[in-house]
Amino acid sequence: MNRILGLIVIVGIFWSCKSGQNYQGAEVLTYETYRTADLDRNLDSILVNVDTLQIDSAVNVQWFDVFPDEVLQDLIQKALENNQDLEIAAENIQQAQASLIIQRSQMLPAIGYSGAAQRGNFAGFDLGTTTNIFSGFGSVNWEIDFWGKYRRLNEAAKANILASEEGYRAVKLSLINTVATTYFQLLEYKLRLEISEQTLTLRDSMLNIIEERFDKGIIAEIDLNQAQIQEAIAAGSIPIWERLIVSSENLLSRLVGELPDSKTIGIKLLDQPEDIPFPEILPGELLVRRPDILIAEQDLIASNALIGAAKASLLPNISLSGLLGVAGSQFSSLGSGGASWNMGASILGPLFNWGALQRQVDIEESRTRQAILNYERTVLSAYEEVENILYSIESLKKELIARQAHVDAAVKAQFLSQERYNQGVTSYLEYLESQRQAFDAQLNWAGTKQQLLTAYSNLYAALGGGW
Repeated sequence: MNRILGLIVIVGIFWSCKSGQNYQGAEVLTYETYRTADLDRNLDSILVNVDTLQIDSAVNVQWFDVFPDEVLQDLIQKALENNQDLEIAAENIQQAQASLIIQRSQMLPAIGYSGAAQRGNFAGFDLGTTTNIFSGFGSVNWEIDFWGKYRRLNEAAKANILASEEGYRAVKLSLINTVATTYFQLLEYKLRLEISEQTLTLRDSMLNIIEERFDKGIIAEIDLNQAQIQEAIAAGSIPIWERLIVSSENLLSRLVGELPDSKTIGIKLLDQPEDIPFPEILPGELLVRRPDILIAEQDLIASNALIGAAKASLLPNISLSGLLGVAGSQFSSLGSGGASWNMGASILGPLFNWGALQRQVDIEESRTRQAILNYERTVLSAYEEVENILYSIESLKKELIARQAHVDAAVKAQFLSQERYNQGVTSYLEYLESQRQAFDAQLNWAGTKQQLLTAYSNLYAALGGGW
């Protein structure tokens, strides 16, 4: 009894030891506030304290609370339910979980069985006669994880599961962002089409007037040519926007798992909000919110665990085995003579392998150093992305104000130029130039508004989403 207890204690001591070092975390650079907050920018209009949103915590803020367009909400919901990329990412989780089960099984005894039926002239029997031999055996083999090789491999498998789960969340965030940005582009293209059609209508009517004046000899042919050119420019822009609208609608259809079809819109680009508050997410919080950072850390954890597994391969493997079975010359008499059994232990270890096992340790250590560098790079890239988006939002809001002022002035100038031309005060070239500026100003405003909404969508993903 004492020997058994002593053996259990020894096994427990060995079991508590694992080759390699436990993961201690990675040190990365961080800071208290975003660089954008130090600039003369209205950052508080973007990242606001959670209390101002009248919610309990940032975790409760959903995507649908940020963007109120119900059509966009419906598209995102359909994409989350039907998108194939998201389902593929979900299957990666299932595979990682199955791999962990496989890995854990390596730590448990392997139990098997065998049976045989033979007939022949066997040594030990009368050589002139044939004999039947029937046998059945059960076997147990257990490689004791003294050095923690399999436990380290389990750590790596667990890290792979967590990485696959974060990968799923990354695909989900990317999907939401892609649906939103595509939808905002669709809104822009529809507005550009509307502007182009209105401009074409205006230029068509003006062309009719110019043609009548030319026929009466009031104006020169150059004025007629200029009017025809401007009318053709407006007409040529319409199929461009129609083509882009169709491609955007088809992309949205694929993202939501549907066949290509036209898509209705909810809130028009003109009426979409320009100020969208987000919960305050400090730079340090990105380390536990962004899936790409969490994936990089899980990769580091797995690499660190594989160092321990490689080091354990340098040490001998200790196995216990057992066999229990019966044999006989008649199937009906199996076990009548008693069962046969054996128990044993074995040790198998490397002696001289030309440094191959040590080089494997070196490889895993190098991969871990790469994982550390990748983690640091991912964190810095996350900071860079959020900083750029925050600054872009503030600058785009200011740019949008300037674009709106440009539109107002250009449209007013177009109207006044037309009046002056009709009264013979100014040349037709002046009117055409003011008309061109009004057309371009409206298109530029639409593009800036779309960029602002897209920046908000990118910020949702960059901050980790999922509130």
